[in-house]
Amino acid sequence: MILDIDALAAALPKGGRLLGLDLGTKTIGMAVSDPGLVVASPIGTIKRTKLGPDLVELARVIKDYAIAGIVLGLPLNMDGSAGPRADATRSFADVLAQRGGEMAWSPLITLWDERLSTVAVERFMLADDMTRKRRGEVVDKMAAAYILQGALDALAHRRRLAAEAADELADGEDGDGDGRDSERF
Repeated sequence: MILDIDALAAALPKGGRLLGLDLGTKTIGMAVSDPGLVVASPIGTIKRTKLGPDLVELARVIKDYAIAGIVLGLPLNMDGSAGPRADATRSFADVLAQRGGEMAWSPLITLWDERLSTVAVERFMLADDMTRKRRGEVVDKMAAAYILQGALDALAHRRRLAAEAADELADGEDGDGDGRDSERF
């Protein structure tokens, strides 16, 4: 099932981990969250072959890491429009949602704007003096971690806002900052 980030957060079971994916034409970079949904860690790449074997490998990762949801990087253009790569990513998400049940897994899926994720990761690796060969080996899984971390940070922000709103309601505040309930007519 493909959901927006808020619906994904509401549907995730407690302790459910997320799998971040950076879908490329040659590889799929992968990263996983901790059960507390705080930290994204790169775990590897899948060398793409055909859709069937790619899905079998994803199913193995989903099972091995007890994945409850997938954050799939959506490569939008800089102006926010969708190009051919974004369309291909949406199609891949649809296939994951449709074929997941056939493969005995049905994680929740959300698409996450990944603009400039690879550029940011490459800059970080250059600043870290990583060789070109090593950068090529790790860029996809690091981009997946960057994408997933962005989604985790957004989820944490939403949880903080919800907790603050709940605290205000529990304290009896009405939002005008004076600490008293206003009379409502």
